Amino acid sequence: MTRQIYEYHPVTAFRFIPGVKARIPHEGGGYLISANSMGFRCDHDFVPDKRSGVRVRRALLFGDSFTAGEGVSNGKRYGDLLEQKITGLEVYNFGLPATGTDQHYLAYTEYAQGIEHDMLIISVFVENIRRVAAHYRLFQNEKGEDAYYMKPYFELIDGQLELKNVPPPKEPVSMEDIPEDERKAVDRGGRFYTLRKIATKTGIKDLAQKLSHYQPLPEYNSPDSPAWLLMAAILKEWVRKSPKPVLLTLIPLYQYIEETSDPSQCQARFQELAERLNCAFHDPLADFVRYPIAQRRGFRFQKDQHFTKEGHEALADSLAPVVARLLAEGGGNE
Repeated sequence: MTRQIYEYHPVTAFRFIPGVKARIPHEGGGYLISANSMGFRCDHDFVPDKRSGVRVRRALLFGDSFTAGEGVSNGKRYGDLLEQKITGLEVYNFGLPATGTDQHYLAYTEYAQGIEHDMLIISVFVENIRRVAAHYRLFQNEKGEDAYYMKPYFELIDGQLELKNVPPPKEPVSMEDIPEDERKAVDRGGRFYTLRKIATKTGIKDLAQKLSHYQPLPEYNSPDSPAWLLMAAILKEWVRKSPKPVLLTLIPLYQYIEETSDPSQCQARFQELAERLNCAFHDPLADFVRYPIAQRRGFRFQKDQHFTKEGHEALADSLAPVVARLLAEGGGNE
């Protein structure tokens, strides 16, 4: 985490420093970011009311680093591109890197109340199923050393969500400081942490995953897995709390886009949930896999799994007709 562009927040754990502008070094050549006065990477300041006398439709967009747009500059992200593709649309981008759907829901409750809008877009990077079950997240400090931060989280107790660890501590801890029975609740970015680091460093990660039929997210394999039940409960409460139509959309793993791993169990869980909640649902994977495989490989960076500007463009192309249709069905304020 680039600490110089973030600040502590007692509910969501952190946010961008309000008003920050910076160029971030990156394998893609670096990218520019700017945050609004509320501490989100959005070119709109978040104001409660839409402009009077002008037909403006507004979508509130929540997600993690794929939505915030790590690796690309403001204006190149799929949320910004939706504004270009849909006339009269404002997208308020509440994306927060290195966070889970639980923290996105907390950001919604903390910041979005009273903001006039026409629809809510909940964008779930499918890896978030691990993040919602985590109590700690692994980051790299300025020296490249591992640092573990406690995060806000929910527990599902007797069918009810209970919020824990708010406010979270400001300072990181070492692995030795984490109680033994809590270490299973540390998110280190996936399974087989040491092996993944070696495979990535040696450049054989993609080949190893393809040959081993690696399934990165077994938490989706059962509708009764604890992590999925927690994720589903958070989304259920969020959707039912929203006063406006909700679009639940997925951001797939690159392994799904490049067809080195099977997405069917993940897709099934979200499709079942959307049907139970009676909310709109869009899975862009079918649109992604229509592109030639060589083009799909260009949707992410060489080392960084985040979308390139081409990946954001492909996602925006998939989402735009869905968003436009839902806005037309739901209307909008004049």
